[in-house]
Amino acid sequence: MSIPFSFVAIDFETTGSVAGYSVEPWQIGVVSFSHDEEPVIWESLLHIGERPFHPKAPGRHAKLREELQQAPTLEECLPTLRMLCGNRPLIAHNVATEQKCLREQLPMERWGPWLDSLKLSRAAWPLLLSHRLEDVLSQLKLLSELNTIFPDREAHDALYDAYGSGLIIQHLLAEDEWAGVSLELLQNPDQSIWQRRRRKT
Repeated sequence: MSIPFSFVAIDFETTGSVAGYSVEPWQIGVVSFSHDEEPVIWESLLHIGERPFHPKAPGRHAKLREELQQAPTLEECLPTLRMLCGNRPLIAHNVATEQKCLREQLPMERWGPWLDSLKLSRAAWPLLLSHRLEDVLSQLKLLSELNTIFPDREAHDALYDAYGSGLIIQHLLAEDEWAGVSLELLQNPDQSIWQRRRRKT
């Protein structure tokens, strides 16, 4: 599927908020999408010491505590991140989490521009019953493709979610009304129809 520009989808899974501890990322997934080329994927667990996780923090971290203690820090992953993400649009589903992780863990680096697949899905398909990542993928009939690529993964796995947000953007840019839309407009999508509908419910 042709897309008008290359972009990078990124996702972090985090520890969640625990009193006395800062929120830390424990897993990162990155997928580089380019013109008519196979996506380039990269993932890593991230170092977490003995600190607790929020009891409801999603993901498979409970099974990986030993691996997380041996994993690299995000700073140690910086050369790979620069190679994959530098000077390219970054995609995430609700970008605030990813922006915060990068800002706090790598404060001297600058990333973006950022595109939010959550906001874009609300703008493009305001009548969807839910705009959670896995629900958007299901309603757009993209979930089976994602599950074929990652048969042993599920939602709240960083690589799975990053790839899913990229599929949403690919799907959106293939629609006639979004073809050729500028990067600037994609950064600030019109969510007014979704917002009006939300106020009525």
